[in-house]
Amino acid sequence: MKRRQSLIFLGVITLAVMVLVSILIAPSNRINAGSTYNRAPDGYGAWYAFMQEQGANIQRWKKPFNEIKNEAEPVTLLQINSRLNSENIYPVEIEWIEKGNTLVVLGVEKPTTAAEFSTNQKSEFGDIKIDTTRRYKISKSEQQKLGDDFGAVVWEKEYGKGKVILSSTPYLAANAYQGEANFIYLAELINNNNQKILVDEYIHGYKDQDIREKERQGDLWSYFLQTPIIIILIQTIVLLLVLIWVENRRFGKPKIVKTPEIDNSQAYIQALAGVLQKATSSDFVLEMIGREERKNLQSKLGLGNKLLDNEVLVKIWQEKTSVSVNLAELEAVLKTELKKQRITEKELLDWLVKWQKIQKNHF
Repeated sequence: MKRRQSLIFLGVITLAVMVLVSILIAPSNRINAGSTYNRAPDGYGAWYAFMQEQGANIQRWKKPFNEIKNEAEPVTLLQINSRLNSENIYPVEIEWIEKGNTLVVLGVEKPTTAAEFSTNQKSEFGDIKIDTTRRYKISKSEQQKLGDDFGAVVWEKEYGKGKVILSSTPYLAANAYQGEANFIYLAELINNNNQKILVDEYIHGYKDQDIREKERQGDLWSYFLQTPIIIILIQTIVLLLVLIWVENRRFGKPKIVKTPEIDNSQAYIQALAGVLQKATSSDFVLEMIGREERKNLQSKLGLGNKLLDNEVLVKIWQEKTSVSVNLAELEAVLKTELKKQRITEKELLDWLVKWQKIQKNHF
């Protein structure tokens, strides 16, 4: 039961994090900007309704470009980019245009100029409100349809029997321009001998049911094929981090904690000290430590390792140090050692301190 709750908790956390990451790294430009289904200021819902009211032969196109070849008569395809795209007319599109079809692309990326951002461009239908400083210097093979001294905002180029119409702004007749002459201008611009007008909604994510089935939308593998690699990578990293956090584990093989090496001598000394303390064998400690301290002292005085009598050691000490206080300390520790009887723990500690003082501070 506890395992199942952990898995459910893990799934909820992972899903929430992945959704959050997808939102944070999603493109800033909405895919439905420029769509005829969009009623926001950057959409074309109002213009599409306007065209229907005028009785125009217009419909939404929800298929890829290669499906348009099935149209029996020449048509006009209107593409309104969600963001500015480069001016790339591919060979397959040129071949289609040369047969008498018309391609209209709104939102072609062109350089910014010194022109004012908001201008009213003159046309035979009235002033056309334009909000962009981007302009295009046309070539001899191209025709300016709308623009000023800084360059073209809308221009046209012929390919065989057909033509391409391009605009440096994707908002030529967006919902924000209701009441302006922009709606009429775009309607007349794409009215090419009453050709059927197809508004490309496929580029905004709208697809006919048969296209969805053909592209296998909803399939997990299709999702991965259509998702940018960076999103998949980030989602994978997030999933791994959540798994590590829940299981409280790290990558790699578990590290074996080394058992600290035991100093046998130190362990023996500590064990012996414990036994002696419990047995209150302070006389034994006095004898053993006193002997070693006397040897160290004699070595420093240059007297060798053979233990001397206390009187001899005190006399030589007095000759070499000539310090009465040190002599008194030495006599005290030697006197305690001579007792060879049990003393209290405090007396033993005081005795050891005096020996350390003699050994460290007077040589």
